[in-house]
Amino acid sequence: MNTTPVWSVDARTGDRTGEVAVEADTAAVDAAVRAAHAAQPALADRTLRAAFLRAAADRLEAHGEELIATADRETALGTGRLTGELARATYQLRSFADIVDEGAFLDVVIDHADPKAAPAPRPDLRRWKVPLGVVGVFAASNFPFAFSVPGGDTASALGAGCAVVVKAHPDHPATSELAAAALREAAVAVGLPADVLALVHGRQAGVDLVQHPLLSAAGFTGSIPGGRALFDLAAARPAPIPFHGELGSLNPVVVTEQAAAERAEEIGAGLAGSFTLGMGQFCTKPGLVLVPAGAAGDRLEKALTEGAVDSPSGALLDARMRAGFLAGFAERAALPGVSVPVRAGEDGYAVRAGYLSVAAARLAEDAHEVLLEECFGPVTVVARYHDAAEVETVLGRLGGNLTATLHAEPGEADAADLLARLTPLAGRVLFGGWPTGVAVAPAMQHGGPYPATTSTGTSVGGTAIERWLRPVAYQGVPAALLPVELRDGSAGVPRRVDGVLER
Repeated sequence: MNTTPVWSVDARTGDRTGEVAVEADTAAVDAAVRAAHAAQPALADRTLRAAFLRAAADRLEAHGEELIATADRETALGTGRLTGELARATYQLRSFADIVDEGAFLDVVIDHADPKAAPAPRPDLRRWKVPLGVVGVFAASNFPFAFSVPGGDTASALGAGCAVVVKAHPDHPATSELAAAALREAAVAVGLPADVLALVHGRQAGVDLVQHPLLSAAGFTGSIPGGRALFDLAAARPAPIPFHGELGSLNPVVVTEQAAAERAEEIGAGLAGSFTLGMGQFCTKPGLVLVPAGAAGDRLEKALTEGAVDSPSGALLDARMRAGFLAGFAERAALPGVSVPVRAGEDGYAVRAGYLSVAAARLAEDAHEVLLEECFGPVTVVARYHDAAEVETVLGRLGGNLTATLHAEPGEADAADLLARLTPLAGRVLFGGWPTGVAVAPAMQHGGPYPATTSTGTSVGGTAIERWLRPVAYQGVPAALLPVELRDGSAGVPRRVDGVLER
C-alpha cells in the first residue's frame, strides 16, 4: 500500500498546512473504479440523477464558506474570484439537471417498419444514446471548482448517467476532498450509492486510472505534455477509450488598422485587463496579438503599457508555475528583435505582469517559434505587422486554439475574410471583446483543433454531455422490452418519429 502523504500547501507562502490524504496506489485506484462501476446502474433513473445534481449544488452551497476559504489558501485566487467560480459550478450542476429532465440529449429517433420504403423495405428501428460507462476526470489547477471535482466534466458525465472517478489536482487536495465529500453526501441523500463519485490522488493514480480496463472515457484539463501523455496511453490500451483533453491555447488576436485608428486606447486597455486577469492563469488568455505598425498601433501599445504597469502583482498557483512563468518570460525576452515594454518579475512570492513586442516578420523565423507557444501566467506577445501578408504568415504557423479574436470595424471590407481565416484555428471566434470568460450557455463551444483539445467536443455548455454517450439502435424489439423513451405513445422526451420532430 502506498502511504505517500498528500499535503495541502498555502499558495502564497509555499508552507504545508496539513496532510489531507495519501496517494492512491494501483490497488486503491482499482478499488475506486470497481466501486464506481458497481454504482453506475443506479444512475439509470433520470429523475433520480437529476435530483442528485441539484442536491450536489445545494450541498456545495451549504459548505461554501469552508470550500472557498480552503481553495483560497491552496490557490491564492482570492475569495471574490472563488465565490463566483463556486456559483458557476453549482449553476452547471443545476443546468445539467434540467437537461436530464428534458431528455433531448437522448437524441431519440423512431422509424416504424415500412415494407414499402425505398429503396428497400425498412425494419422497425429505434435509436437513442446510452452512457459510455465509468468516466475518469482530471481536475484542473486553475479552476478548483468549475473544472475540478464538481466541475463541468463531472456534472456532464453524471448527467449522462456515468459514474465518475476524479483524479485530484495536487494544487488543491483539501478543496478536492471537501468537494468530493459534498457530492457523495448528496448522492446518499437522494438514494444513490456514494460511489457514483470517487476521488483519488497522485501522479501514478492518473496513469492507473486511464489504463484501468473498466474506465470508458476520460476528461482532462491541463498542460500539453501531461495531456498528450495520457491521450497516448488512452489510445494505446487494448481497448482504446475516448480522451477529451484540453491541453493548451495561444488564443490569437488580430487588430485591424482601422480598429486601431478608431479605438487604440480602448483596445490597449482591454488587452491589459484580459491578459492579466487572474494573473494570466486562464486557458483563454490572449497570448499573441497582431497589431498594425505605425501611429495607431503605437497608441494601442501605450495604453497597453499603462494598463500592464498598473496591474497588481499576485501569487501564481504554485511555485512550479511561478518558476515556469519567470523562465518562460526571460527566454522570450532574450530573443533577437524582442523588446520588453513591461518586464515581468518577482515581487516576493508573487509576480508582476509583463509583455513583449516584436515585429511580426520575426515570427516567420524558426528561432522565434517559442513566441507562438503558450506561456502560462500574466504575459502576452504583441506582434507588429505591416500588411495582410505578414498577418497570414503568422496565422499560418499557428496550431489549434480555444479562441481567436478579431478587432475590426463592422463595415470593414476584409472583416468577413478575416473571420473566415480565423475559424479553422479555433472553437470560439470573437468579434471584438476579449476571450477571457467562458459563458455557461447552450451554444458555448469550449474546445478547438489540436493542441487546444484532443476531440471536437466542448467541456462547457449543455452539449458537453454528448462526450459521454454513444448511440444504440434497437431493431424489431418488442415494445415491452424497450426503454420507455423508445416505446410508442407519449414518452416525455423530444423525439423524431418517422421523420417528424415531436415534443
